[in-house]
Amino acid sequence: MLRPHAHLPGPARHLACALAVIGCVAAVAPGCERAGPQNPGAPSGGETFVLDYDVFVSRIDPILTTHGCDNLNCHGGGIRGTFQLSPSDDNDLPFDFAQASLQVVPFDPSSSPLAMKPLAEECGGATHAGGASFTSLDDPDYMAILAWIEAGEYR
Repeated sequence: MLRPHAHLPGPARHLACALAVIGCVAAVAPGCERAGPQNPGAPSGGETFVLDYDVFVSRIDPILTTHGCDNLNCHGGGIRGTFQLSPSDDNDLPFDFAQASLQVVPFDPSSSPLAMKPLAEECGGATHAGGASFTSLDDPDYMAILAWIEAGEYR
């Protein structure tokens, strides 16, 4: 049996498998920052990371709309970076759920672009051309997005 990641040390091999499971292609080198012990939730294989669609529809999608993420000048106007949403006047929830799910790092939820990009840099967030929507780690909308990601599970 071909084992393409067999040459990698344990944690890095698990990371490579986790990324493959969620449909990502990744090159993982030994000593990579994400391949360390903070990866306790990586699956052993054959599992998929599942997020709650109903929570996305009832809580997360409204947050994205409230903060203007789905407007035509932002992610609703076509792909921006690696994230695209349907326009608010033509909402396609299954599409938006799939796109938001691609912005999730299952084994390290707090580093997920869906949580990091709208978070102010002074709070530990990532640079975002659209600016910061959340100026505090205590922002209820930020906490809801992070909780949604953390609630996902491998099945």
